[in-house]
Amino acid sequence: MRLALLPLLASQAYRHGNFTLASGRSSHHYVNCKPVSLSGTGLTLLGALMLEQVEAEARAVAGLTLGADPLVSAVAMMAALEGRELNALIVRKEAKGHGTGAWLEGPLPEPGSTITVLEDVVTTGGSSLKAVQQLREAGYTVNRVVTIVDRQEGGVEAMTAAGLELRSLFLLDEVAATAAGLANS
Repeated sequence: MRLALLPLLASQAYRHGNFTLASGRSSHHYVNCKPVSLSGTGLTLLGALMLEQVEAEARAVAGLTLGADPLVSAVAMMAALEGRELNALIVRKEAKGHGTGAWLEGPLPEPGSTITVLEDVVTTGGSSLKAVQQLREAGYTVNRVVTIVDRQEGGVEAMTAAGLELRSLFLLDEVAATAAGLANS
């Protein structure tokens, strides 16, 4: 599955050029996983591969909207197909402005439960850390973040400093090298 996913990411999610990232930094590499994570084939592969990285004791997977929305749904669905109870949670970027003012959407597990955070791309780790903070403040245990692509720009260090393990399906170097190989073939 990993070998099938890499060329999809290289051809549909990766671009080489001059880009300004969300952090404000300039980069020659741009990765937008949504064309893959919102396709049936890509989502099937991502759901299976990310589920393999979720802690056995996790009761839910969660992530910051919008990039993680399809990921948490796919992983929860793949878990259900395997007979494992693992729900999906979406972490809002800000508290809901009406009703309950909730930060979290989805079937909430018991306080103290382990939740694995999912992310599409990790650069500095800011989005993942925001999700982790909201989950920890809500009384959950978060030890691991699973991402599709680690851009290798400080995310591992930021996660380690926050007491988290970062697991990446791919490093930016792998995706960029595969994209270059596809361009040359």
